[in-house]
Amino acid sequence: MDVVLYTRQGCHLCDEALETLRRHRLSPQIVDIDRHPELVARFNHCVPVVAIDGKERFRGRVNEVLLQRMLHAR
Repeated sequence: MDVVLYTRQGCHLCDEALETLRRHRLSPQIVDIDRHPELVARFNHCVPVVAIDGKERFRGRVNEVLLQRMLHAR
């Protein structure tokens, strides 16, 4: 499973999202959007954003119930 967490420095929701993903034994690739102008334009006020297998699945908070369902469906 390919998991990407789009984040930025000082984002408490991003920290929570990372903790949630790790609690479910996921090791996301972490991408700081502020290093990529095209990602700032795309996600500026929407971080964190979690993409799983190339599909955007969560914005803001990670819904643990939906995440568990996705993991068990694999």
